Amino acid sequence: AAGIPVKERVKVSQNWRHGRCRRETVLKWKCKQVASFSSSFLMPWMELDGEYLYLSQAENIQAYHLCAEGTGLQRHPQAIFSGHQEDVCRFVLVNSHIVSGGGDGSIVLHKIHGSYSVKFSAHEQEVNCVDFQGGLIVSGSRDRTAKVWSLSVGRVGQCLHTVQTEDRVWSIAISPLLSSFVTGTACCGHTSPLRIWDLESGQLLTCLGTDFHHGAGVLDVFYETPSLLLSCGYDTYIRYWDIRTSTRKCVQEWEEPHDSALYCIRSDKNHMIASGSSYYGVVRLWDKRQTRCLQSFHLSSPTSSPVYCLRFSTTHLYAALASALHVLDFTAS
Repeated sequence: AAGIPVKERVKVSQNWRHGRCRRETVLKWKCKQVASFSSSFLMPWMELDGEYLYLSQAENIQAYHLCAEGTGLQRHPQAIFSGHQEDVCRFVLVNSHIVSGGGDGSIVLHKIHGSYSVKFSAHEQEVNCVDFQGGLIVSGSRDRTAKVWSLSVGRVGQCLHTVQTEDRVWSIAISPLLSSFVTGTACCGHTSPLRIWDLESGQLLTCLGTDFHHGAGVLDVFYETPSLLLSCGYDTYIRYWDIRTSTRKCVQEWEEPHDSALYCIRSDKNHMIASGSSYYGVVRLWDKRQTRCLQSFHLSSPTSSPVYCLRFSTTHLYAALASALHVLDFTAS
């Protein structure tokens, strides 16, 4: 928000609150149809970094320059990062590095400015999720393991720990303190889908929550601070955890009103949360101080697509669906 005049900031804030925005579909791509149901659509992921939006499409990650004015982005990518043999499942962008996990079971590390890249075989099945902080990568896979990898000189791609999760791992995140990481699993083979592990030893530190229903898998997790964590998934709830207060019970929860699984979540680390639903491209905005949804936007109708990933800046929200990237521009009058 720095550099935006106060009057403009007030207007933009009111627009978010009242759902006033200009919608635009800025990129479209063809859905990939294959025999396997689980891979019948592209499942794009994205990251925002200043003037660029990074978007995974099939086995590549493409960098698009955001236009200074309005909602748009340049239609042709400025850079393409490749290396996977199958679709990129997830990636993170940290300190000018892209770390991605793919359906081929490998992890690829790219330096954004330069030709440096490293690829190593990581898991026996697809790498569903990755995170990267402080010279360490954590990865989670369909093969029911989470792993910790070194990126220090001379040890790049060396596995430091293998954690047996007893369940496929859908989401993973390293704590901002760099002392632990959280895994979100399918909640089929193990009764606790949210567990926190010690980064140095790989030992289980704690489980979050109790009495989860079978199949209440956690599809996305997001650390706001070392002790505050958001989670969402198949059981249609957004949960807000304060590890200082309790690991057994979340401090707040919000239910998706149409009983849809929640694929992705993000917050502004203040009062606002944005979530992406599994049907009709529904994006919802939530205010932590209220129990009901603040605003909702239906981005894919009549065909139904999950919101696989969403990111937002002070003025724009970007949502990646099965075949298109949508932008909501909250600077509109």
